[in-house]
Amino acid sequence: MVQAYILIQTEVGKASTVAEVITKLPGILQAEDVTGPYDVIVRAQSDSVDELGRMVVAKIQKVDGITRTLTCPIVHL
Repeated sequence: MVQAYILIQTEVGKASTVAEVITKLPGILQAEDVTGPYDVIVRAQSDSVDELGRMVVAKIQKVDGITRTLTCPIVHL
């Protein structure tokens, strides 16, 4: 199992809507509106790194209002 934080920048005024939509996607554990350089932070999980990448590109980046994403896989050192 792979988990990651996905940091999302949105168009002005779209953070709340983006978080709502993403929360309903399979594999999403949590999506929160935040302040700072990113507008939404998502915690996601998938069976593999490849599946995580497909989730980000095929599902999350397609959500209306998103301008940029940064995926940060969680590592256990």
